[in-house]
Amino acid sequence: MRLLLRKAGGRRRHGIHSLRAKLTLTSVAVLALGIVVATAVSLMGMRHYLLDSVDSELLGSAKSLERTGLTRSQIEAFAAIGSLRDELTPGSSGTGGLPRPNTVFVALDERGEPLSFAGTEPTGRQRAFAAAVDDPAAIAGSDEAHDVSVDGDSYRAVGARLGDGTTVLMATSTEAVHAGVQKALKLDLAVGSALLGLLAWLTLMGAGHRLRPLEDMVETASAIAEGDLTRRVPPGRDPVLEIEQLRVALNSMLHQVESAFDTRERSSAQLRRFVADASHELRTPLAAIRGYLQLYDKGMLRDPADRKRAWTRMHAETDRMGRLVDELLTLARLDQQPELQLRHVDLSRLVRDAAADLRAQEPERPLAVSADGSVLVRADEAGLRQVLANLLANIRTHTPVDAAVTIDLTRSPCEVHLSVTDRGPGLAPEDASRIFDRFFRAGGGAGSGLGMAIVQGVVAAHGGRVEVRTGVGEGLAVMVRLPVG
Repeated sequence: MRLLLRKAGGRRRHGIHSLRAKLTLTSVAVLALGIVVATAVSLMGMRHYLLDSVDSELLGSAKSLERTGLTRSQIEAFAAIGSLRDELTPGSSGTGGLPRPNTVFVALDERGEPLSFAGTEPTGRQRAFAAAVDDPAAIAGSDEAHDVSVDGDSYRAVGARLGDGTTVLMATSTEAVHAGVQKALKLDLAVGSALLGLLAWLTLMGAGHRLRPLEDMVETASAIAEGDLTRRVPPGRDPVLEIEQLRVALNSMLHQVESAFDTRERSSAQLRRFVADASHELRTPLAAIRGYLQLYDKGMLRDPADRKRAWTRMHAETDRMGRLVDELLTLARLDQQPELQLRHVDLSRLVRDAAADLRAQEPERPLAVSADGSVLVRADEAGLRQVLANLLANIRTHTPVDAAVTIDLTRSPCEVHLSVTDRGPGLAPEDASRIFDRFFRAGGGAGSGLGMAIVQGVVAAHGGRVEVRTGVGEGLAVMVRLPVG
């Protein structure tokens, strides 16, 4: 995975398969298609317009000639007039729709052979034009211009019938039209190519700017894959909404990953310490039991008093080990977040019961209880009894018997406050910070060191919290806050 991220980070600025290149190619392809379509439509429109102009001029000349009703012989008679001769002679210039330098004008007989006209014999171009026309009568009888190719040149041709039935064909070269269309095509291609190049450059620059946050994400992911869990995706100078949302979501995910990794590391360290502490705590009673059993096996406990003392000690160590195992099981169940047997419990009654137990165990200890009336909470009764039992057991274990104890229970609109305070020796700040650690015993005192950890676990399972206030020579106050609901 790390190798893939490094490779992705190394080639993110190059290659046709990158997102930036694909966006550029897509934009260029769309613009190219648009330019091709626009050029084709414009050139076709231009060609149609120019050819329509040529056709209109030719058809106007043919209709004008037909409307005169002149015969070939009459036209030849009029050829004596110089102006008319100049107008009809091929290659001359004139007005009134008669032949011009880029036109061909030829008269044909019934067989389609060129005839002399206005005293002038047919030229080679006129003969070639006549030979290129398959059906002169059809052209003369049509109201449309026709395409004719003469020696590789393109012409638009129309026909007219004189008064004596002679067919006259007139044609205008369209080479100028095609040349104009080709010039327009070259211009469009040049402008289109420049636009495509400009678009490609602008798209590359714009995509590179807009996609820079994605590249930052790749760099961040690569750094995290290398072990730097503190890396985050930096904000862009001109963020895009969707990419900014992705950046925020990714940073949130990375924060969760870092937190989960830290939690796992802490849990692993706590588990290792827990296993080591549990092994150490279990080793002591096991070693004592094993020692007495070895003495008994070797026959070294012959005196009944010695055997009785050994059995008493083994029973005590067995009870101690049993309590330790029970507490470990309780903590294990709390770690698994078990489903509590919730019901309405009168916490005031539980406090009075716990106080009665303390008076029975230590009648000489000063004890003040403030838990009058009924204080109902929705909780697991067995768990709350264990909390109270552990708090008072902690007092019996670590304070002298003459240290006063105060148990105070109050209720606010949202919480129930339970305070257990003693006037014992208290704890140093460094010990107070570890009071809820498992197997922690201030000054190496008695007990398993699991009581306060169980208190915190049970209260947390009920959605509450535990706080301590202490100091050397100031006693210890434990405040339990539980939700009312």
